Amino acid sequence: MSLDDIAYAEIEAQCHQELEQLKLEKEKLVSQLNGMLSQRTYIEDKVKGLSRLIPTLKVMKQEAQELVTTINDISDSSEKISSKIRQLDTARGRVDECLLRVNDLIDLEICSQGVQQAILDLDYEKGAAHVHRFLSMDQSLLKRTANDTNNMSDMLKSVRTLQEATAQLRAIVEHKFDEAVNNEDLGSVERFFKIFPLLGMQEEGIKNFCTFLCTKVALTADKNLKSAISTPLADKRQTVVYADTLILLFEGLARVIDTHQPLLETYYGPGRLLSALEILQKECDRQIRRVLIEWGKSRQIEKKIQQIADLSKMSSNSSFSKLEKIDPKDLDILIGEITLMHFRCELYIKFIRRKVLADIEVGILDPEQKATQIKSLDSLILNSELSQCKHDLLSHYLRLEQYFMEESVAKAVSMDVFESGQETSSMVDDTFFIVRKCIRRSISTGSLDGICVIINNVCRVLENDYCDVLKARLKQGYPSGYLDLTQAYNVLQNSIQQGRLQPGDTEQARTAFIVALNNADSSTEYVTALVDSVMKEIEVVCPNMNSKERGKLESCLSGISSVSAKLAEIIEYGIQQLKSAAIKPRINPWVDTFMNFSHQLTEDELSAYEGGESFVQTLIMNLETLLSSFRDILSENNYNHFIQALTAEVTQRFEKVIMKSQFNRLGGLVLDKEVRSLAGYITSDTYWSARDQFARLTQIATILNFEQIEEIRDYWGSSDGGITWRLTPNEIKSVLALRVDFKSEEVKKLRL
Repeated sequence: MSLDDIAYAEIEAQCHQELEQLKLEKEKLVSQLNGMLSQRTYIEDKVKGLSRLIPTLKVMKQEAQELVTTINDISDSSEKISSKIRQLDTARGRVDECLLRVNDLIDLEICSQGVQQAILDLDYEKGAAHVHRFLSMDQSLLKRTANDTNNMSDMLKSVRTLQEATAQLRAIVEHKFDEAVNNEDLGSVERFFKIFPLLGMQEEGIKNFCTFLCTKVALTADKNLKSAISTPLADKRQTVVYADTLILLFEGLARVIDTHQPLLETYYGPGRLLSALEILQKECDRQIRRVLIEWGKSRQIEKKIQQIADLSKMSSNSSFSKLEKIDPKDLDILIGEITLMHFRCELYIKFIRRKVLADIEVGILDPEQKATQIKSLDSLILNSELSQCKHDLLSHYLRLEQYFMEESVAKAVSMDVFESGQETSSMVDDTFFIVRKCIRRSISTGSLDGICVIINNVCRVLENDYCDVLKARLKQGYPSGYLDLTQAYNVLQNSIQQGRLQPGDTEQARTAFIVALNNADSSTEYVTALVDSVMKEIEVVCPNMNSKERGKLESCLSGISSVSAKLAEIIEYGIQQLKSAAIKPRINPWVDTFMNFSHQLTEDELSAYEGGESFVQTLIMNLETLLSSFRDILSENNYNHFIQALTAEVTQRFEKVIMKSQFNRLGGLVLDKEVRSLAGYITSDTYWSARDQFARLTQIATILNFEQIEEIRDYWGSSDGGITWRLTPNEIKSVLALRVDFKSEEVKKLRL
């Protein structure tokens, strides 16, 4: 094919392609034309509708143009009117300023004429009112007015007159106030106190008046303190007389604040209570320090604290070995007085904080200024002598309370008494009475930090000084009876060599062991009740705890709960001691007698066995004898633990002797009955079910009771068999092998 033919073919193909595209476009245009033709009627109806709207649109256009013209006219008129209004506002402002100047000039003249006459008439309230009106005038406006008036000399004369009268009145009022204070004329004191703010002397008025109030507070406090010092020892309030003195001081100050706050707000305005409190607090600090100094001397606080500190060093320094301990009873009343004093300090601080914060909230609107005032209040309280004294009281309390708790618990342990017929000894009630008393006393201080410290001390005392005593008593062991003289002699010799008990005190050692075990169980209940009651009591005293404080408290209380865990360990240790001394030496020979009986029985032998005294009857009788000896002396929980230990030992030993025996079908039947009887007896003697501990033993008896080996398939792996197997496949085969009538080859071939 030539090049021309190739070019021609390409042109022809291109032409065909363009022709196809033109056909497609034609079809598309035809489709669009058909669509438009199909809508011809609809479009014509719309066009006719629009043509009918043309006249209406012309009218609307004309009305719109007229509306625009009207709006433009109104806008022009409004602009002209607003311009006039602005001019009127400016004029009115000038008129108001003029009226103010005129009124100031009139008042200035009236005040200048009236103030001197009021001073001559000794009408200080009226004179102060004239001065107050003068001071409320805008001084810069007065100067401008003087420059704008022709009668400037008269005006300046009035200003000078009022300025001189102001200075004169201020001096007179201060002098009269001091005179009223010296004469103890309360009416005149209040009279001139009300005049101070009219003269622009708010700070001076508050300072002078609060200084006067401080003198009254000081006189009363001094009288109360002298009365406390001279109180005879026989007086029934002598033990808390200094706490009473402190309470009287705080009540007096609170009464002063409550009484005079309305007066301060009325004449000086709200928001000024903090200024008054700063002055009153200085007197409060001075008086509380005086009371605590006298209290410390009278109660010999420093001496007692030093003596306790020396006693704490006795164990590490032999030079203190001759120190005489302080009887905790002698500190009991003193600690109560300290908690009362600390609580009253805490209560007074809350009172003044609440009062000042309420006054700031009402009197100060600016947030920054309000925050500054609150910060000043916090600083005033924190840096006050009151806070330092409160801290000192808490420090004394914690040291004395710690000593009281430790010594009282040690005394309760050393004076432990057991009365016949009781499950526990006196140390349990005495110890938890002491720790509960200490915690409640710490709550009465109102200090969350103090409460947490005491709770931590309680945890330490219970874990170290109390639980260790119980553990030590249990370590002495439980000396029970023995099966033969040789065993008794050997165990007794070992015990004597180890210092665990002395010959002849076996019964006493048994009682001590059981009582210690019951004490541990009873202590667990006390601890649980203590945690619940303490949390409720603290929430009553400290209802507004934040999340951080609550978390701190719960952390401390969890320490008390941890004592329960240690007590549980002690109980478990005691039960294991009982198991070794009282259970295992008896259970093993009792259960081992099972091997003395034949378990390959004929029908006649079965009848003879059931008619006589069977193995299980003897075992149950022996177990009843053992349990009855502990049933009345162990607490309920400890008795249940004892039965659990006994059941575990019985089932384990029984399983061992079964695996050493051989059975036929009737022997397996007898074993099944004996296991069920034994399980029923032990279960009936306690509130918890012991059948779970008998699970392996019951399954062994069930297997040995099979008629044929294949019966195991009905139980093993059956979804509705209702059995949770405790035996492994190999253990099941070992049990089946105990049946003499089962072929060993079939047992070995069994697939489980």
